[in-house]
Amino acid sequence: MIETREELDEIRKACRTMVTKSSSLSAGAAVIPIPGVDVGSDVTLLLRLIPKINEKFGLTPEQIDSLDTESKIMVMTAISNVGSKMAGKYITKKLIVMLLQKMSGKIAAKSVTKYVPFIGSAVAGSISFAAMKYMGNSHIDDCYEIALAAMENKLPPPATEPAFEPKPSELD
Repeated sequence: MIETREELDEIRKACRTMVTKSSSLSAGAAVIPIPGVDVGSDVTLLLRLIPKINEKFGLTPEQIDSLDTESKIMVMTAISNVGSKMAGKYITKKLIVMLLQKMSGKIAAKSVTKYVPFIGSAVAGSISFAAMKYMGNSHIDDCYEIALAAMENKLPPPATEPAFEPKPSELD
């Protein structure tokens, strides 16, 4: 489990780099004027990317199952509170396709613009890059919130003064 805020920030930074690389690959596939190549590549990229992000944040199903009961409850509560659809879950093609369908407007625009001479491919690539970056970074933000909540709940309670202190006269 992640111990410090600095470690958590480093993980977020590394994951954002992974998202940018995947977004660039998605944009490259969107430029190819063959129907379905762009969506197929997005599904494949996300099937690889999302589990890697989950793993970095300690949020794969296996990592969560290995936690003690109290930690597991904290993590699952944080996942529920954040409303993440992908943290702590097995990432399947069906789940990725469902999430891509929520972005169907952008995907449709990307598919149509691809066939406009000259500028269409550039627009399709830009839309694909932006959509992949949005999905990846949104997932990173969810995982960050979940890990931060779990980390903060795990901190020991602050030291308190004893409720009763004997007065010097009572010690005699």
